[in-house]
Formats: sequence, structure tokens, C-alpha cells
Amino acid sequence: MKRMTGCVAVLAAVLSSSAFAQQKYPVRAVRVVLPFAAGSAVDVLARLYAQRMSENWGQQVIVDNRTGANGIIGMEAIARAVADGYTLGMGNIATLAINPGLYPKLPYDPLRDYVAVSLTATIGNCLIVHPSFPAKGVQELIALAKKRPGELNYASGGVGSAQHIPMELLQAMSGIKLVHLAYKGITPAFNDVMAGQVPIAVTGVAQSLPYHRNGRLRMLGTTGSKRTAATSDIPTIAEQGLKGYEADSWTGVLLPQGTPPEIVAQVQAEIVRISLLPDTRERLSAAGFETVGSTQEVFAALIKNDLARLGKVIRDANIRPE
Repeated sequence: MKRMTGCVAVLAAVLSSSAFAQQKYPVRAVRVVLPFAAGSAVDVLARLYAQRMSENWGQQVIVDNRTGANGIIGMEAIARAVADGYTLGMGNIATLAINPGLYPKLPYDPLRDYVAVSLTATIGNCLIVHPSFPAKGVQELIALAKKRPGELNYASGGVGSAQHIPMELLQAMSGIKLVHLAYKGITPAFNDVMAGQVPIAVTGVAQSLPYHRNGRLRMLGTTGSKRTAATSDIPTIAEQGLKGYEADSWTGVLLPQGTPPEIVAQVQAEIVRISLLPDTRERLSAAGFETVGSTQEVFAALIKNDLARLGKVIRDANIRPE
């Protein structure tokens, strides 16, 4: 009798385990690790996606801001998380394609430690100057810089920042030499361009466009591969004689390497669904994002390509973290 009771208990446990395994993911709260500060543009994006996932999955999706060390702390947390689908992460061009070129001993590998799930959105950048600056276009800036090598200053949010690397790429492709003034964040850098203290910078389109429209600064060109609806009247830098120039920022969803493929597929489908919602597009467009929602293959190829492309820029310019 005891033997039968034991067999029944074992059978019940097996059936219970099997039933749990077949339950639809997720069956509990999901965490999204974000290597960026609360209130940042990427934080706005992450919280909107988390909210939409919560609504659709019927489970709480919590954004966990793990800031510090240029995103390194958060990226390591994503890489070291249990690969069961209950820890997602968001990486961007800085953490996945720029940091590896800046730091020789990162505690994470952008290609080996993560599953690239989906590109969520791109955010347009632009080349701006103070209205008093004589150049009206990219070629005029290049011509002026060649006449005055090492004399013209540009501002950025810091060494290796999303504003620094595009300017280094511009210099490498055009053969000019500018002087980099690294600020502690893009806001003071942007304010000094607005005030005429520094003539040149690369900033986000959403940040700069209103001031371009009212004449308080001049946008010489956008950094994407094509014009967007918001900047249809402004040529890209690539259109202005620097064919192949591209320096828009991007962000995407990651999972720790080893996450079951069926969970990866479900998360990827959910990210694409959210990205295509009209409300998502409208709300994020106001923050400067253009939502994408891609396949795993497209996102993985983007990381690999920019890792090589921007790594070369960093090496050639001998950029070192502060």
C-alpha cells in the first residue's frame, strides 16, 4: 500500500511538472534590465514596451535601471542573468558597438553573451552649428575646416559618447581635423552651442529640430541613411558628398545566451507587435524614435556590423575612455 502511495505521489509530481512546463510563458513577473538612467530617452522607450508587454501577457514587466560605468554594470547584469526568459535586457549602439572599442577588458561580450532578439527603434542624430557659423552645409563646413585645421571646436556629451563617435567618423571620412570639447553630458554641450560658446555638435534630431525651425541653431544634415518624415527638407550627410556616412543611434532587446529558442521567438514576436502599434509609433516619435521591430537576424547583423565599423573609427582616432 505504501509502495502504491509512493508511486502515485511520484506520478502526480511528474504530471504537475509536465503541466507547468507546458504553461504559456510568462507565468510570473518579467524583469527588463536597462543600463541607462530613469528619465532618459531609452528609459521612456523601455517603460512603454514594458507596459505593453504587461497588458498582453497578463504578468508584471518591471524595468530595472542598472546604471553606471557607461552602461557596463547593466550589460553585465543581463549577461549573467539566468537564461530562463524572465530577465530581458535593452542594449544600444553605445553598449553593444562602442564600449567594446573603448574598453579592452569588458565583463561582457556583445556577440557571445546575448541573444539578439529584436531591434526596437532608431533615433536620428544631426549635425548642428550656431547660426553665426558661416557654413550652410556639410561641404562648406569641410572646406572651412580644411582652411583652418585644428582650429574649429565641437562639443559632445563625453569621450566615446553618441555625439563624439559620429564626429570622429565625419572627420575620418572627410579628412578634416576638429578639436573635441568633451562635456559631462549632452545637455551642457548643447546649451553651449545654443549660446555660441562652441560652434559645432552632433545631437539628437528631436532635441535640435525645434531650435532649427525657430532659427536658434542651424541643422547642416542628418546622420541617417535616408531622410525621415520629420526632416524631409533636410539632406543627410551622406547626400552631401560623404556617401556611406551613417551615425544614427539604435536600441534593441536582448536575452541572456542560452535562453530557450521558443521563449526567444515569443519575445521577438511581442517586440515586433508592440513596435507596429500606431500608439507606440506616435508616442515614441515625439521622443525622437522611429520604431522598427526586426527579426533576430537583422538585429544580430546590425550589432556585428557596427561593432566592426565603429571599432575601426575608435582605433584609428586612438580614443580612450576618460
